[in-house]
Amino acid sequence: MKIKSTEIVDTFAEAFKMFGSRIIITAATKEWAMAAAQSITGFATSVIGCKCEAGIEKLIAADDSPDLRPGVSILLFAMDAESLGKRLMERIGQCVMTCPSTACYNGLDEGSPVTVGGQLRYFGDGYQISKVLGKNKLWRIPVMDGEFLIDDKFNVQESVGGGNLLILGKNQKATLRAASAATKAIRKLPDVILPFPNGVVRSGSKVGSRYKSLIASTNHLYCPTLRGAIEYSELDDGINSVLEIVIDGLSLAAVEAAMRVGITAAAKPGIKKISAGNYGGGLGQHHIHLHQLLASKDWSGEV
Repeated sequence: MKIKSTEIVDTFAEAFKMFGSRIIITAATKEWAMAAAQSITGFATSVIGCKCEAGIEKLIAADDSPDLRPGVSILLFAMDAESLGKRLMERIGQCVMTCPSTACYNGLDEGSPVTVGGQLRYFGDGYQISKVLGKNKLWRIPVMDGEFLIDDKFNVQESVGGGNLLILGKNQKATLRAASAATKAIRKLPDVILPFPNGVVRSGSKVGSRYKSLIASTNHLYCPTLRGAIEYSELDDGINSVLEIVIDGLSLAAVEAAMRVGITAAAKPGIKKISAGNYGGGLGQHHIHLHQLLASKDWSGEV
């Protein structure tokens, strides 16, 4: 299967069951809302080392936000609901409550509730006040620029993490160009985030290591500098750069849609192949086959 001159490898991405939550941050200005959003999503690329994965989903216009102020929507994922609840409390407390003029709201209508504002309220040292709007309980926590308003509970739901694409190009310039085009296209979609820097990761990993203390290590089969030093490489001659895009989403359908859009956008001149990372099918609960993703689409390129 090809799109233009790019081969789409007959393989699958192995994705995992995770738990996700949507956080709505508002502030006096878009700049302050974005400052809190960038802080709360920092050091959140992989559960392997960061305990969670997070990213900015979209900007929210004042007319569409809970308090008619500029806002940012954040998605945050962890491997289980309890861990996600802890990460929400830690990151909102340290990165949103600390940011001038912000408020923080639950962004999911469905799911299981975890107490977040109800824990952070203790920072108010007894001066905090609860407020009920309709069926929704919030907390008003006194801070030095006024009050920090936060929902008592945030919903978490079963989600999907680890959808991915591998972009194999003739050189770094071409591969970066393709990866950037893919991330730009994916970011237009709802319910997904790209947790790595600017949506792209170069240090793709495999399970295990020759060092017993490591649970993951460099995916040597895709390292171009090792092609002549190892018995087998996944890289054909002419492939000198590989970049990965990792996708987390609130549903399998959202991740699949993002992968489909990403494949199409990344099929640019200089890209030899588009593939995906998996672990032989034995770890992840979801196997997302690239050819099946594209089979129902009317592509303009050769298929």
